Amino acid sequence: MNEKRDNEPAFVLHTYPWRETSLIVEAFSRRHGRLALVARGARRPLSSLKSRLLAFQPLELSWFGKGGLRTLHSAEWQGGDLRLAGRALMCGFYLNELLLKLLPPDDPHERLYDRYAETLHELSAGGDPEPILRRFELDLLSELGYAQTLTHTTDGEAVQPGRRYGYVFDHGVVPACSGASYAGKTLLDLAAGDLSDPRTLAEGKQLMRILINHYLADKPLLTRQLLIELQGL
Repeated sequence: MNEKRDNEPAFVLHTYPWRETSLIVEAFSRRHGRLALVARGARRPLSSLKSRLLAFQPLELSWFGKGGLRTLHSAEWQGGDLRLAGRALMCGFYLNELLLKLLPPDDPHERLYDRYAETLHELSAGGDPEPILRRFELDLLSELGYAQTLTHTTDGEAVQPGRRYGYVFDHGVVPACSGASYAGKTLLDLAAGDLSDPRTLAEGKQLMRILINHYLADKPLLTRQLLIELQGL
């Protein structure tokens, strides 16, 4: 069935050339999830579409069509002053790559969309990127059904701040084993979204990296490698 959608809140995640004068736009729509759109003629010199199809800017997109590739009809900027530069800009691209590689197409996630917008504002305001990214990663995994509870073990026992624990994919927290382990306080802080403790931040980064790598399978994150290289300069 041919569908037509007008004035849908969305962000552009990525664009790339298609045929001679058009673009493919990978977008994250609040009510329709991740979707691919053809912006016909957007690469022509006089096209007004190309200048609006920018990442990290709140847009309203209108499209029509059916199947996996619809046709973009219009894109209107919705205001706001999201200015990402330097490391914050790279962090924004990292968020976009996570969404592109982990979100299934045509699967609405309105709460995650709102968290993405909030995270962009936090990065734009100049906050420390590390806790901002960790909170978004945890929310993303939770929204997709990958994150297990961090406040209790798989046996139902409450996590104790002074003990150390392991984490088993698709099961959750277990008593500390031979692999990576995490302080109980780290797990409880992550569950509460509190990353003010440097150890929580460091161990939380380790846990999130392991989890995200697992669910990405064989899809490497190019922006993560760039961030690592930039930090090494």
